[in-house]
Amino acid sequence: MIQRPPSAAVLVLHGGYETGLAPPAPGIMNLPGLRMLPFFRGVSRAVAGGPVVGVRRVRYTHRGWNGARQDPLHDTVRALDRLRDEAGDIPVVLLGHSMGARAALHAAGHPLVGAVVGLAPWCPPGDPVTQLAGRDVVLLHSTRDRVTSPLASQSFTVRARRAGARTCLVTVPGSDHAMLRRASAWHHLTHRLVSGLLGLAPVPGRVGDAFDLPPGAPAADGTVSLAELDTRGKGVRDDGPRPDADGQGPGPAGMRGGTGRRTMRGGKAGGP
Repeated sequence: MIQRPPSAAVLVLHGGYETGLAPPAPGIMNLPGLRMLPFFRGVSRAVAGGPVVGVRRVRYTHRGWNGARQDPLHDTVRALDRLRDEAGDIPVVLLGHSMGARAALHAAGHPLVGAVVGLAPWCPPGDPVTQLAGRDVVLLHSTRDRVTSPLASQSFTVRARRAGARTCLVTVPGSDHAMLRRASAWHHLTHRLVSGLLGLAPVPGRVGDAFDLPPGAPAADGTVSLAELDTRGKGVRDDGPRPDADGQGPGPAGMRGGTGRRTMRGGKAGGP
C-alpha cells in the first residue's frame, strides 16, 4: 500500500548534556531518548485517525549541546530540511525535552515550524528569541525542577512574547525534571497541546488566553498553573474550525497557504 505524504508533522527531540561529543548511547542505554519514547508513542496515538500527521524523532550526532557548536540545533535543522524535501511546506510542531527543547526553540525560525512545545526546557539567559516571531510557544516546567530553571522559562516566554511570539508557561507543581512525578498530567497536556497547535483540536482555554496577551504583558499573566487546566481535554477554548486546503473542513492542510506563511492557528506570521 502506498503511503500518503504527511500533511503536518511533529518532531520529537530528547534531552542530552551540556557537553559531550560522543554519539548518544544506543537503544535503552540512551536514557534521555528513552524518556521521550512514551511521549512519541502517545502523540502518535493522539494525532491518528484524521489527516496524516508524521511523528518522527530527531537523531543527534552528538550527545551534548557543546557551546557555540550547538550540535542538536544543526541536527534539528537537517531533519526539518529532509522533511521539507519529502513532504513540501507542511506545518510542524517541535516537541522537545530539556536540551531538546532548547534545540527546538533555536530551530523555530525554520520555515516549516509553526509551534514549539518545550518540556522542562533549558533556557539560558541571553538565548535568542527573534526566530520565534509569529510562532506559538508553550513551555511546561515543574516548580521543583532542580536541573533546569522554571524562572528562566518564565523569563524566556516574556522575551519571546515581546519579540512577536505567542507564548505561555504552564507550571507543574510537585513534579521533577524527568517528568516522572505526575507523569500522566505531563502526557495528557502534551497530547492536548500538540493536537491543538496542529489545529486538530482546541487548545486549552487558558493557554489560548495567554497567546492573546499583548507583547508587553507581565510575566504572571502568561503563566498558568496545571491546576487551571483540565488535562483530559475539557474546558478548552475553540477558536473556530481550521479549514483544509480548499477552505472546506478541518485539518492541518489549511494551516499554510496563500502568499505568506501561516501559523498553526490561521494567522499570518513573520519570520523567514
